[in-house]
Amino acid sequence: PACSARLSAASVAQFLTSQTLQKTTGHSHGIASRQARTLSSTSPRLTVSKMSVEAAKALAGAAAVNNHVTAATKVVGVGSGSTIVYAVQRLAERVREEGLQVRCIPTSFQARQLIMQHGLVLGDLEIDTRIDVTIDGCDEADKDLTLIKGGGGCQTQEKIVAAYSDTFIVIADYRKDSVKLGQAWKYVPIEVIPMAYRQVMARLEEQMGGKGELRMAKAKAGPVVTDNGNLIVDWYWDQAREMNWVEVNTTIQCMAGVVETGLFVGMADKAYFGQEDGSVVDRDRT
Repeated sequence: PACSARLSAASVAQFLTSQTLQKTTGHSHGIASRQARTLSSTSPRLTVSKMSVEAAKALAGAAAVNNHVTAATKVVGVGSGSTIVYAVQRLAERVREEGLQVRCIPTSFQARQLIMQHGLVLGDLEIDTRIDVTIDGCDEADKDLTLIKGGGGCQTQEKIVAAYSDTFIVIADYRKDSVKLGQAWKYVPIEVIPMAYRQVMARLEEQMGGKGELRMAKAKAGPVVTDNGNLIVDWYWDQAREMNWVEVNTTIQCMAGVVETGLFVGMADKAYFGQEDGSVVDRDRT
C-alpha cells in the first residue's frame, strides 16, 4: 500500500525499527539545530512523497529515544498522549535488545499503563528523585519551544516530571511545529480546583481577555475530570493580542484555584518533529 495511507501503530513501529531507522547513540549535543534526517528508502513501497501522521509521530518518538537514552540513563520520564506511544515502543525494544536498566516515571494513568504493557520497570518520584530525561509530546510548539500541553488533561503531572528532569525532550509530528502559538492550537488548558472553576473563568476573561470554557467530557455526562480529581478550563485567548507567555503563565498560576497551566515556558531542551517526507527535524531551545 502507498505510504500516504494511514499505517497502524504496530506496522509503523516494526517498519521503523527493523528496516529504516539507523540507530544513533550518544547525546544530542552533536546534532546540529534544525538538521533534517531522512529515512533510507530501502523498501519500494515507502519511497513516496508523504507519510501518514502516525508514521511522522513514530519517527519523532524513535529519534528521541535513540538520541537521548544511553547505557548511562537510569530514569526516564514518560509523557502522555498519542505520540509517546511510539517512544515507549522504541524504548521497550532497546531495553530488550541492549539490556538497558531503566526505570520509567509516568505522567498519567495512560503513561503508567503503557509502561506496564511494554514490560518496562515502573518508577516513582518518591523513590527516583532525579530523572535523567523526560520525553513527552505537545499540542503546539513555537519557534522558541514554548509549548502548549494539556489537550489530554495531564499537564500538571507532565510539568512536574519535566521540571525535575535533567533533560526535557519534546516529540511531535509536523502539524504541531509553529512559528508562534495559536497557529495550530487555539487555547491553553488550565487545571482548576472544582469549587473555583467559575471564578477562574471570570478572572481570566477580566484580566486576560478571551474566553474560558469548562471542558466537557465526550463519553460521560458532565465535565472532564483529571487524574487529580480536578477540572479543566480551556482558555481561548485573544489571537489579535501579542502575548508575553512568561507573564501570561505567571499571572494565571497566581489565580486562586488554579492548579497548573498548560504553558511550558523555557522548559523544553530540544524537540523532534517527524515530517511528511520521512525526515525528522530537530530544534534546540533558543
